[in-house]
Amino acid sequence: MSTEKIRIVLVDDHPLVLEGIIARLENEPSLEVVGSANDGAQALTLIAEVQPDVVLMDISMPVMSGFEATERLRAEQPNVRVLILSMHESREYILKLIQCGAAGYVLKDVSSDELITAIKTVYSGATYFSAGASQSLFSQTDFQTPAPASELKEALTCREQEVLRLLAQGASNKATARQLDISVRTVETHRQNIKTKLDIQTAAGLARYAIEHNLID
Repeated sequence: MSTEKIRIVLVDDHPLVLEGIIARLENEPSLEVVGSANDGAQALTLIAEVQPDVVLMDISMPVMSGFEATERLRAEQPNVRVLILSMHESREYILKLIQCGAAGYVLKDVSSDELITAIKTVYSGATYFSAGASQSLFSQTDFQTPAPASELKEALTCREQEVLRLLAQGASNKATARQLDISVRTVETHRQNIKTKLDIQTAAGLARYAIEHNLID
Protein backbone atom coordinates (compact mmCIF):
# COMPACT_ATOMS: atom_id res chain seq x y z
CA MET A 1 0.00 0.00 0.00
CA SER A 2 1.36 3.42 -0.99
CA THR A 3 2.66 5.61 1.80
CA GLU A 4 2.66 8.79 -0.28
CA LYS A 5 0.83 11.68 1.32
CA ILE A 6 -2.03 13.54 -0.35
CA ARG A 7 -0.63 16.98 -1.17
CA ILE A 8 -3.07 19.80 -0.39
CA VAL A 9 -3.29 23.52 -1.17
CA LEU A 10 -5.69 25.68 0.85
CA VAL A 11 -7.37 28.74 -0.69
CA ASP A 12 -9.24 31.18 1.57
CA ASP A 13 -9.01 34.93 2.10
CA HIS A 14 -9.32 34.71 5.90
CA PRO A 15 -6.00 33.97 7.67
CA LEU A 16 -7.73 32.61 10.77
CA VAL A 17 -9.72 30.19 8.63
CA LEU A 18 -6.53 28.99 6.95
CA GLU A 19 -4.87 28.49 10.33
CA GLY A 20 -7.88 26.57 11.59
CA ILE A 21 -7.94 24.24 8.59
CA ILE A 22 -4.22 23.58 8.86
CA ALA A 23 -4.68 22.75 12.55
CA ARG A 24 -7.48 20.33 11.65
CA LEU A 25 -5.37 18.51 9.07
CA GLU A 26 -1.86 18.54 10.53
CA ASN A 27 -2.38 15.46 12.72
CA GLU A 28 -3.51 13.28 9.82
CA PRO A 29 -0.41 11.36 8.64
CA SER A 30 -1.78 10.72 5.15
CA LEU A 31 -2.17 14.43 4.35
CA GLU A 32 0.34 17.21 3.74
CA VAL A 33 -0.53 20.90 3.34
CA VAL A 34 2.00 22.17 0.78
CA GLY A 35 0.80 25.76 0.50
CA SER A 36 -1.98 28.30 0.95
CA ALA A 37 -3.32 31.25 -1.01
CA ASN A 38 -5.64 34.17 -0.24
CA ASP A 39 -7.41 34.46 -3.59
CA GLY A 40 -8.02 32.52 -6.77
CA ALA A 41 -5.36 34.25 -8.86
CA GLN A 42 -2.68 33.65 -6.25
CA ALA A 43 -3.88 30.06 -5.98
CA LEU A 44 -3.43 29.37 -9.70
CA THR A 45 0.20 30.51 -9.55
CA LEU A 46 0.90 28.49 -6.41
CA ILE A 47 -0.79 25.36 -7.75
CA ALA A 48 1.27 25.49 -10.94
CA GLU A 49 4.41 25.61 -8.79
CA VAL A 50 3.71 22.96 -6.15
CA GLN A 51 1.42 20.59 -8.12
CA PRO A 52 -0.91 19.47 -5.30
CA ASP A 53 -3.31 16.55 -5.52
CA VAL A 54 -6.29 18.32 -3.91
CA VAL A 55 -7.23 21.99 -3.52
CA LEU A 56 -9.58 23.13 -0.75
CA MET A 57 -11.24 26.17 -2.29
CA ASP A 58 -13.37 28.92 -0.77
CA ILE A 59 -15.90 30.73 -3.00
CA SER A 60 -16.07 34.43 -2.12
CA MET A 61 -12.59 35.91 -2.46
CA PRO A 62 -11.03 39.10 -3.87
CA VAL A 63 -9.23 39.30 -7.24
CA MET A 64 -10.61 35.96 -8.47
CA SER A 65 -13.53 34.02 -7.02
CA GLY A 66 -13.64 30.30 -6.34
CA PHE A 67 -15.96 29.92 -9.35
CA GLU A 68 -13.44 31.25 -11.86
CA ALA A 69 -10.43 29.67 -10.16
CA THR A 70 -12.10 26.25 -10.23
CA GLU A 71 -13.00 26.63 -13.89
CA ARG A 72 -9.46 27.74 -14.74
CA LEU A 73 -8.01 24.78 -12.86
CA ARG A 74 -10.22 22.37 -14.79
CA ALA A 75 -8.71 23.76 -18.02
CA GLU A 76 -5.11 24.28 -16.89
CA GLN A 77 -4.57 21.55 -14.24
CA PRO A 78 -7.15 18.81 -14.99
CA ASN A 79 -5.45 16.31 -12.66
CA VAL A 80 -5.91 18.55 -9.61
CA ARG A 81 -9.09 17.76 -7.68
CA VAL A 82 -11.00 20.74 -6.27
CA LEU A 83 -12.99 20.37 -3.06
CA ILE A 84 -15.08 23.43 -2.23
CA LEU A 85 -15.07 24.37 1.46
CA SER A 86 -17.66 27.06 2.05
CA MET A 87 -20.28 28.52 4.39
CA HIS A 88 -22.78 28.88 1.53
CA GLU A 89 -25.57 26.29 1.33
CA SER A 90 -27.08 27.73 -1.85
CA ARG A 91 -28.21 25.09 -4.35
CA GLU A 92 -27.36 27.51 -7.17
CA TYR A 93 -23.79 27.85 -5.88
CA ILE A 94 -23.35 24.09 -5.62
CA LEU A 95 -24.72 23.46 -9.12
CA LYS A 96 -22.59 26.21 -10.61
CA LEU A 97 -19.42 24.87 -8.96
CA ILE A 98 -20.12 21.36 -10.20
CA GLN A 99 -20.40 22.92 -13.65
CA CYS A 100 -17.10 24.71 -13.12
CA GLY A 101 -15.37 21.42 -12.33
CA ALA A 102 -15.46 20.94 -8.55
CA ALA A 103 -15.22 17.33 -7.37
CA GLY A 104 -17.00 17.97 -4.09
CA TYR A 105 -18.62 20.52 -1.80
CA VAL A 106 -18.24 20.58 1.98
CA LEU A 107 -19.67 23.08 4.45
CA LYS A 108 -17.21 24.66 6.87
CA ASP A 109 -19.04 23.35 9.91
CA VAL A 110 -18.20 19.68 9.19
CA SER A 111 -16.05 17.73 11.63
CA SER A 112 -12.34 17.23 11.07
CA ASP A 113 -12.97 13.54 10.41
CA GLU A 114 -15.51 14.30 7.70
CA LEU A 115 -13.22 16.88 6.08
CA ILE A 116 -10.42 14.30 5.94
CA THR A 117 -12.83 11.74 4.48
CA ALA A 118 -13.93 14.26 1.84
CA ILE A 119 -10.32 14.96 0.84
CA LYS A 120 -9.50 11.27 0.53
CA THR A 121 -12.70 10.63 -1.43
CA VAL A 122 -12.10 13.28 -4.09
CA TYR A 123 -8.43 12.29 -4.27
CA SER A 124 -9.54 8.75 -5.14
CA GLY A 125 -11.45 10.09 -8.13
CA ALA A 126 -14.94 10.06 -6.61
CA THR A 127 -17.14 13.00 -5.60
CA TYR A 128 -18.10 14.06 -2.09
CA PHE A 129 -20.87 16.29 -0.74
CA SER A 130 -21.37 16.91 2.95
CA ALA A 131 -24.82 16.27 4.42
CA GLY A 132 -25.74 19.96 4.42
CA ALA A 133 -24.64 20.41 0.81
CA SER A 134 -26.48 17.28 -0.30
CA GLN A 135 -29.65 18.44 1.43
CA SER A 136 -29.49 21.79 -0.35
CA LEU A 137 -28.71 20.14 -3.67
CA PHE A 138 -31.53 17.61 -3.63
CA SER A 139 -34.20 19.39 -1.59
CA GLN A 140 -35.80 20.96 -4.66
CA THR A 141 -37.65 18.45 -6.79
CA ASP A 142 -39.11 20.71 -9.46
CA PHE A 143 -36.66 19.79 -12.18
CA GLN A 144 -38.91 21.26 -14.89
CA THR A 145 -37.66 24.73 -14.00
CA PRO A 146 -34.66 25.63 -16.20
CA ALA A 147 -31.45 25.27 -14.21
CA PRO A 148 -28.41 27.43 -14.95
CA ALA A 149 -26.02 24.51 -14.60
CA SER A 150 -27.60 22.74 -17.56
CA GLU A 151 -28.92 25.60 -19.66
CA LEU A 152 -25.85 27.83 -19.53
CA LYS A 153 -23.08 25.25 -19.49
CA GLU A 154 -22.31 25.35 -23.20
CA ALA A 155 -22.89 29.06 -23.61
CA LEU A 156 -21.27 31.02 -20.80
CA THR A 157 -18.29 30.61 -18.52
CA CYS A 158 -18.72 30.98 -14.77
CA ARG A 159 -17.25 34.49 -14.87
CA GLU A 160 -19.56 35.48 -17.71
CA GLN A 161 -22.52 34.23 -15.70
CA GLU A 162 -21.41 36.41 -12.77
CA VAL A 163 -21.07 39.44 -15.06
CA LEU A 164 -24.45 38.78 -16.70
CA ARG A 165 -26.17 38.44 -13.32
CA LEU A 166 -24.89 41.82 -12.13
CA LEU A 167 -25.58 43.61 -15.41
CA ALA A 168 -29.09 42.15 -15.53
CA GLN A 169 -29.70 43.54 -12.04
CA GLY A 170 -28.91 47.00 -13.38
CA ALA A 171 -25.28 47.36 -12.28
CA SER A 172 -23.10 49.59 -14.44
CA ASN A 173 -19.86 48.33 -15.97
CA LYS A 174 -17.98 50.26 -13.29
CA ALA A 175 -20.08 48.83 -10.42
CA THR A 176 -19.73 45.32 -11.85
CA ALA A 177 -15.98 45.75 -12.10
CA ARG A 178 -15.78 46.96 -8.52
CA GLN A 179 -17.87 44.09 -7.15
CA LEU A 180 -15.94 41.41 -9.04
CA ASP A 181 -12.60 43.17 -8.47
CA ILE A 182 -11.74 43.28 -12.17
CA SER A 183 -11.16 46.15 -14.60
CA VAL A 184 -13.94 47.99 -16.40
CA ARG A 185 -12.32 46.98 -19.68
CA THR A 186 -12.54 43.33 -18.66
CA VAL A 187 -16.23 43.76 -17.87
CA GLU A 188 -16.77 45.35 -21.28
CA THR A 189 -15.00 42.40 -22.94
CA HIS A 190 -17.14 39.90 -20.99
CA ARG A 191 -20.26 41.86 -21.90
CA GLN A 192 -19.45 41.75 -25.59
CA ASN A 193 -18.64 38.04 -25.41
CA ILE A 194 -21.97 37.39 -23.66
CA LYS A 195 -23.88 39.30 -26.36
CA THR A 196 -22.06 37.42 -29.10
CA LYS A 197 -22.54 33.97 -27.54
CA LEU A 198 -26.23 34.50 -26.77
CA ASP A 199 -26.92 36.57 -29.89
CA ILE A 200 -28.62 39.15 -27.71
CA GLN A 201 -27.68 42.79 -28.26
CA THR A 202 -29.94 44.75 -25.87
CA ALA A 203 -29.75 45.20 -22.10
CA ALA A 204 -33.44 44.26 -21.81
CA GLY A 205 -32.80 41.07 -23.74
CA LEU A 206 -29.90 40.12 -21.48
CA ALA A 207 -32.00 40.80 -18.38
CA ARG A 208 -34.83 38.66 -19.71
CA TYR A 209 -32.40 35.83 -20.51
CA ALA A 210 -30.91 36.00 -16.99
CA ILE A 211 -34.37 35.82 -15.39
CA GLU A 212 -35.50 32.94 -17.62
CA HIS A 213 -32.38 30.96 -16.72
CA ASN A 214 -32.56 31.58 -12.96
CA LEU A 215 -29.51 33.82 -12.68
CA ILE A 216 -31.64 36.40 -10.89
CA ASP A 217 -35.06 36.25 -9.27
